[in-house]
Amino acid sequence: MKHPEPKLTSIAIAMAIMAAPALAQTAGDATTKAADKEDGAAAASSLSTVVITGQRINRVSNGATNLDLEAKDTPQSISFITQEQMRNFGASDINAALRLATGIRVEQVGTNQTQYLSRGFEIKNTQIDGVGMPNGWGLVTNAMDTFGYERVEVVRGANGLLTGVGNASGTINYVRKRPTNKAGGSVGLSYGSWDTKRVEADYSTPLTADGNWAGRVMVAAEDGGSYLRDFKSDRNFFYGVVDGQIGDHGTLAAGFSRQKADTSGNMWGTLTFVDSDGKQLEWDRSASTTQKWTYWNTITETGFVDYTHEFGDWKVKASYNYRTSDNDSTLFMAYSSTGINPATGLGLAGWAYKSKSPITARLVDLSINGRYELLGRKHEATFGVSYSTSERVDNYNPTSFAGPAFGALPAFPYSNDAIPEPTFGASTFYTSLNQRIKRAYAVTRLALTDSTHAIIGANFTEYHRDGLNADTTAFDQTEKNTSPYVGLSYDFTPSLLGYFNYSYIYQPQEQFTADHNYISPSKGTNYEVGIKGEWLDKRLLTTAAYFDASQQGLATYVGTVFLEGSAFGAYKGVDVKSKGFELEATGKINRFTDLVVGYTHISMSGATDGATYPWVPRNMVNVALSARVPQMEKLSLGVSGRWQSGTSNVDSYSRFNVSQGSYAVLNAFAAWEFMPGLTLRANVNNIADQKYINSLYIASYYAAPRNYTASLNWRF
Repeated sequence: MKHPEPKLTSIAIAMAIMAAPALAQTAGDATTKAADKEDGAAAASSLSTVVITGQRINRVSNGATNLDLEAKDTPQSISFITQEQMRNFGASDINAALRLATGIRVEQVGTNQTQYLSRGFEIKNTQIDGVGMPNGWGLVTNAMDTFGYERVEVVRGANGLLTGVGNASGTINYVRKRPTNKAGGSVGLSYGSWDTKRVEADYSTPLTADGNWAGRVMVAAEDGGSYLRDFKSDRNFFYGVVDGQIGDHGTLAAGFSRQKADTSGNMWGTLTFVDSDGKQLEWDRSASTTQKWTYWNTITETGFVDYTHEFGDWKVKASYNYRTSDNDSTLFMAYSSTGINPATGLGLAGWAYKSKSPITARLVDLSINGRYELLGRKHEATFGVSYSTSERVDNYNPTSFAGPAFGALPAFPYSNDAIPEPTFGASTFYTSLNQRIKRAYAVTRLALTDSTHAIIGANFTEYHRDGLNADTTAFDQTEKNTSPYVGLSYDFTPSLLGYFNYSYIYQPQEQFTADHNYISPSKGTNYEVGIKGEWLDKRLLTTAAYFDASQQGLATYVGTVFLEGSAFGAYKGVDVKSKGFELEATGKINRFTDLVVGYTHISMSGATDGATYPWVPRNMVNVALSARVPQMEKLSLGVSGRWQSGTSNVDSYSRFNVSQGSYAVLNAFAAWEFMPGLTLRANVNNIADQKYINSLYIASYYAAPRNYTASLNWRF
């Protein structure tokens, strides 16, 4: 099959739908005072305008508990990646954005597959606007565009109250952009290394004269080549949102997004980094195992509708979210069970695969949040129920398993036409998986004294899955679990808070054993104790946290298994402990300078056959510093970087060890607003041209060398 090269598509801007969730109590209070001075009609108009404005301006993270808490008051570690940071450092996809966050390891195990780690464990749980969606493995297929997000929140540590299920890694919450109260927007163009081109547009406007309804639409398109031999990508993104007020106390929101991400010349699997003597090999950074007939295309669509109604100190929110993803791919893997012969370059074998995998997920959530008085003090509580489903069908195209694509390969590195594409048959059913999660949760934040607060909650989850395995064996499993959560905080001063939290861990697992059976859910406990402080007139937030987590039966990768015409990763359950500490400072040093700096130290134990998870760096540092030049405020400069200690792992095929020493990667930008609203920006990534392997979770391939991007943005 010949796959056409991706081309940058033209995009027409249209208005769509979505909205802002909660009514701001402060806005309601302000409106009531205004109403005392106005006649009835003017008061109604004021109410409408101020309430909507308050919703858009006063958004706060749901954090770890679904309570309206500022980051400082949440008894858990939280990091934020803002829209400004993403724009400054050229983070147009989620992988680049999360590399800016403290304690997050982006494991790019293939050109089209990424997993995120925190505190030594894979992040399995993903939220959009604080609502959890069934997330499968936590695996992200193809690059996800960031243009539709106002910010990305990372809650580190077990987070059972927010998600219903969870492990000791954390939760990623993507906060969508919302309509603004004034008409305006932006248009951007960029060009970078490997002929990478990008165009984006964002426009928001009130839809009614009184400002009660507003809409916003965003479009982006990006395509280009790569430092990897023959790899090309083409990504188109659309997101539309509208929000508005229903009566005096209700708001309605609805929205839709669509991303089409096509790639060709992609790698499935990894480079082989060991020779037949067990010695580690080194290749050019452009080295790839791909063939010209490979591709992996993904279409992802999301949508939501939510309604929020406020009555007194309480509000009710009902929401519906859905997500669909269609994967269409023809892939080629090159692997070795012996290592590559250093003299001849021989030793690789091939495996080709063609498939289509549609995935659909839906979630309905109903929650009540408010404040109540008890024993002379005001407290807060949230109650809720949710129901989510997901369906996945894996189809593959059978072939004869004969010929070069399934036998010994030429000496590596070989050309992109060294192996002919095998003849695939018609699409055939392979496996299916249906999941259902029923959840009920309740949590309250008690004001024990003026300085002491306690968060007490519980989450009940019923998890069900059924379907057919690769050998057509049917499975039907249901598990129930109740997870408690306890958090305590104490204000030493108005600016300094100490906290402690405990969470029970319960995580259903979708990984297979070598005989293609699902691994049982992982269970365990997570503790965290820390201190948070606000400094410089609350512009700078610092966090120091110690964590201790224990997980039993955690799915751990052991190698790739070939079965029934397909290849899949095999896992086994391992008891793993992780403990360590994190330090973070984030905010503004002064009105010119923004800072994020973090340090993470981890120790892990539990393995009986060597080091525990040696692919996890035990020490990591991240920094992002940006500043406007005081004497020339239209000029901004910034630098970001990350450092990690050495890692290693056993090659999943040859069983030889692959290691990588510590390394640091530095990036920088310069931006100049040379005319009102017009900004020219230059970015350089990997300034020192550091050569390193993207991931040793599964030894993958080399990361990008030094590269450049120039962009022009007009804000109006």
